[in-house]
Amino acid sequence: MNILDHLLFRDSWILIINKPAGLPVHGGPGGGDNLERYFEELRFGLKQPPFLAHRLDRDTSGCLALGRHKQALRRLGELFSKGRVQKTYWAIVTGSPPELEGQISAPLKKISRRDKGWRMIVAPDGQNAVTDYRLMGTSQNKKLSWLELKPQTGRTHQLRVHLAHLGCSILGDRHYGDRESNAKLHLHARSLAMPLYEGKPTIEAKAPLPEHLKGMFENCGYKGETC
Repeated sequence: MNILDHLLFRDSWILIINKPAGLPVHGGPGGGDNLERYFEELRFGLKQPPFLAHRLDRDTSGCLALGRHKQALRRLGELFSKGRVQKTYWAIVTGSPPELEGQISAPLKKISRRDKGWRMIVAPDGQNAVTDYRLMGTSQNKKLSWLELKPQTGRTHQLRVHLAHLGCSILGDRHYGDRESNAKLHLHARSLAMPLYEGKPTIEAKAPLPEHLKGMFENCGYKGETC
């Protein structure tokens, strides 16, 4: 992979890249390909490679921000922790939400299951989690919908659990949705917007849909990068 082909934004403080689906950000215990192994190619003259400012799941594609040095990483951490970074996701889901637009407010908790690993669940004693959604289009047979999602919090697997809780799980989500599905996860981090520098315009980056997702989005009304 040529990581430079995935670069969406670059300045002296941050990089925003378009992470490919199927590539974990960290190396696992068994080794294998991962995003961090390409960071050396993103130094652009600095003494150290950039640092991850947040995470995306292995099978989620799209916008991912990196801090180019420790000062930048602290600034990004502050913006993310205070909810000042606007993250927009696109998803194809099964069925349709109850309203054209709305908000999912459901606390999330991590649980461990014997011999089945861990998962996130909606629980009264979980951490506060809020997601705004908007219906962008539906398939002709009404079995699938295209949603725009704006998480107001950043909990693990938040969008996947919230949409399953709403009754319209993300297509290809075998962990929280249809376990028998053969589809790829249809979740894409469409854009990031952040006020990185006080008194200056907001930095924005937008990641185009990967080819393997375009078909289902087109079935639900997507008409290219005019959206």
